[in-house]
Amino acid sequence: MAAEAKAEAPFRFRRLAQDGKARRGEIVTPRGIIRTPAFMPVGTVATVKALYPEQVRDAGADILLGNTYHLMLRPGAERVAKLGGLHKFMRWEKPILTDSGGFQVMSLGKIRKITEEGVAFQSHLDGSRHMLSPERSIEIQCLLGADIQMQFDECIELPAERKEVERAMELSLRWAERSKRAFEAQLAAGGARPGQALFAIVQGGTDLELRRRSAEALVAMNFPGYAVGGLAVGEGHEAMIATLGETLPHLPADKPRYLMGVGTPLDLIEAVRLGVDMFDCVMPTRNGRHGYAFTWNGPLNMRNSKHAEDPAPLDALSSCPAARDYSRAYVHHLIKSGEYLGAMILSWVNTVFYQELMAAMRSAIEEGRFEAWAEETKARIIANPQAQEP
Repeated sequence: MAAEAKAEAPFRFRRLAQDGKARRGEIVTPRGIIRTPAFMPVGTVATVKALYPEQVRDAGADILLGNTYHLMLRPGAERVAKLGGLHKFMRWEKPILTDSGGFQVMSLGKIRKITEEGVAFQSHLDGSRHMLSPERSIEIQCLLGADIQMQFDECIELPAERKEVERAMELSLRWAERSKRAFEAQLAAGGARPGQALFAIVQGGTDLELRRRSAEALVAMNFPGYAVGGLAVGEGHEAMIATLGETLPHLPADKPRYLMGVGTPLDLIEAVRLGVDMFDCVMPTRNGRHGYAFTWNGPLNMRNSKHAEDPAPLDALSSCPAARDYSRAYVHHLIKSGEYLGAMILSWVNTVFYQELMAAMRSAIEEGRFEAWAEETKARIIANPQAQEP
């Protein structure tokens, strides 16, 4: 009976504490509670690169992200469904959020064509032709079994002319309506389960009027959660934060807010300060594969020769065993030698750091000291001269 009750648990968000605009909350799903602010490691093709699922779990992640575009091409959503869904396929029991595939297909350039119906594109793998529409995107996300799904939208690169930004925003609103209808149809037919949720995506570039129009129209559609998309795509940190600060007040205070594809520790701290609850970014593992470590005393470029004879650990303050147990000299050697273990160690260290960063923010909000914590932390981990290493 307990398992049956858990499977029918509704999706809901509850705020537990607030300090200024920064929020500490929980997203309740049938697969478990997501503590917010939350950072989602990116498991693009059913794996967080260079890490075991157990490492991601033990780092403190409550949820990870899967990629609709990549999984639909390989191994295929229908195949994953036959094998029991994405959770079973990759041995991850906690919640999974899937993006809609919109960002990836929009970045294909000359091998895709956008129409009202959706996006026709060629696979980057084998050149095969596909159509991704709001309905097909939702179908794929349901086949994967995602706990949180995203509406299909058009994300354009910035800077762009206002008329182009407005066109993409209006198209995304129409696709939001179709995504919602498709998700409701999946629920009625059993393709989606009670407790799963569909989030909307606010678009509009850095144009505050377009952002307001997008947010208000989506709020009127009554989604369980709202994402801010189309940022961190070339506009710069200051413009991103300014746009975010003007957009969030138009979103419901009693529903989760998700900033997509962001970002650096500075981005995360400033966005939480404004009231964002969820994030995802490839930065922890991508930077790890390129020899870059995030630590509580600032970033380290492990390719730099100054680490070649340094016996100190990567980060004595980290809860990650690799950060405490391996010397900087050894990791430098691995990275310079092109050994897989170097990328594995740094991806693990960075994934733990990002989860520790979110946990520290949650504690600071609960204790009513977020502003003081933020300024102290930025001085330690962001303004460190090592950030300028070659």
